[in-house]
Amino acid sequence: MSDSTNVLRTALVQAELRWQDPEANRTHLSRLMDRAPGADLYVLPETFTTGFLGDVEGETEPFDGPTLRWLREQATARSAAIAGSIALIDEQGLRRNRMVFVRPDGAATCYDKRHLFAYGGEGERYSAGTKPVVAEWRGWRIDLQICYDLRFPAWCRNTRDYDLQLFVANWPSPRVEAWRLLLRARAVENQAFVVGVNCTGVDGNAVTYPGRSSAWDGVGDCLAELDDQEAVHMVELDRDALRALREKLPFLGDADRFEIDL
Repeated sequence: MSDSTNVLRTALVQAELRWQDPEANRTHLSRLMDRAPGADLYVLPETFTTGFLGDVEGETEPFDGPTLRWLREQATARSAAIAGSIALIDEQGLRRNRMVFVRPDGAATCYDKRHLFAYGGEGERYSAGTKPVVAEWRGWRIDLQICYDLRFPAWCRNTRDYDLQLFVANWPSPRVEAWRLLLRARAVENQAFVVGVNCTGVDGNAVTYPGRSSAWDGVGDCLAELDDQEAVHMVELDRDALRALREKLPFLGDADRFEIDL
């Protein structure tokens, strides 16, 4: 376990992804992360090796494949954690949209996307996950979520005692205002930091992505928001401030108790 820190230096890596080209994306993302040295955590977009559903025509890589090896190498070299999602074949042979949170010692915490985007055909391509996942890093509890999960507040509810909720996404331009609204709502209702990292550009299916990656504190104040251009931005998240908020306004203790039918 790494040393605990009250301030988590988090790099939002908003990239224009190379369609169906994992090697080019890994090289490009390495260069983008170089722009933000000293981060504790680098957050990459959803399906960052291929683009959204970009593995349909090619061979989907296995979990323990070149991208996981690359993540481990990058995390070790930067003494930081790296998070992002990959289209892959899991250990049981199922195709997943899997978020991987890799630490410098090579340990990986994985979350399989629960809410598959049926409107875009994602449900026909991948198998849905069934379990929420919290990663621990430098004393922080970090809830892992992928794109469409953002629309489902019961799934995102802070019943897991997390400090930070991460959303990695390929969220399209026509619904960009919903992206911003829902990220802020998740921060307010869960009294947690929320970071959403989206991609930019136009993919191989002619879908346009607006960027607008952002970070929010537990009262819904915007700590950082990017525009529609490729960029890397570092934001400092202060856990002492979050704890003070929860002590002053202990709203989470009044929340309804429920179970999700899986």
